[in-house]
Amino acid sequence: MLLIHCPWCGDRDETEFHYGGQAHVDYPESPADVDDAAWAEYLFVRDNPRGLFHERWTHSAGCRRWFNVVRDTATNEMHPEMPGKVAP
Repeated sequence: MLLIHCPWCGDRDETEFHYGGQAHVDYPESPADVDDAAWAEYLFVRDNPRGLFHERWTHSAGCRRWFNVVRDTATNEMHPEMPGKVAP
């Protein structure tokens, strides 16, 4: 079981949260101009590293806010995301 730190509510059990996927994925500037292959890549293709990974989470059973964390995919250890820092 993961213990996730909500920046507004503090440490809570993972059952209070929903995973939002990889952080920092830019929405296409002109979605109507994107072909099907590029749209499918935007929707479904994500990095899958071993190690530090930037993720989005929402505290769905609490404050309902979205936030970013850096999770080590090898150990599940979670760290708050620091502005300007990008994991390798």
